[in-house]
Amino acid sequence: MKLTKYTHACVRLEKDGHVLVIDPGIFSETETALSGAGAILITHEHADHLDSDAVAAALRANSDLVLHTLAGIAEELRKKVPEAAARVHEVAPGADFSAAGFAIRTFGSQHALIHQLVPIVANIGFLVDGDVYHPGDSFTVPDGVQVQTLLVPIHAPWSKTAEVIDFVISVRAPKAFQIHDALLNEQGLSFSEGHVAKVGANYGTEFRHLASGESVQL
Repeated sequence: MKLTKYTHACVRLEKDGHVLVIDPGIFSETETALSGAGAILITHEHADHLDSDAVAAALRANSDLVLHTLAGIAEELRKKVPEAAARVHEVAPGADFSAAGFAIRTFGSQHALIHQLVPIVANIGFLVDGDVYHPGDSFTVPDGVQVQTLLVPIHAPWSKTAEVIDFVISVRAPKAFQIHDALLNEQGLSFSEGHVAKVGANYGTEFRHLASGESVQL
């Protein structure tokens, strides 16, 4: 399976001619990421994870494209693209399903707390083919599975470096790559990733930075 990282939280997964895209948001190269995609997964409603206009355009352009996401987002997109309503599917925590030839499991139910005065929204993490885990905006640790490739929200308004490190230590995936990195400049990103890489290595996790557009074979 090939994983391609795009700006911020978007990743594209490819295997055997199938393409799955997770969280194509407004910071990401959505047109490139969604090209040829058979399925889209959306973890939550925030615009940095969901470029609603780009996703709607993709659903209109490709009659085979399916989308799996939370109920509220699914309802919004069905209204936006009524002709694709049957291809927009609701998912809940603890679900197992297939999308574009990939096996998917879901974990978690809510976005991490930003502040007590900021409403919490629903969030769901996706484990793809028992290998790649995209947590969205949460530090939910998947139970009952051994994640092989962890996508780490390296920086967010709702996190601190200690929590990022604890998440990596708790999941203990052999491989890890950063997501949610568009809010840091180069110096800040290097600083945060350095801590994660150093401590993660002590617990068996090899952390590596992926540039936007860079791919890796898993």
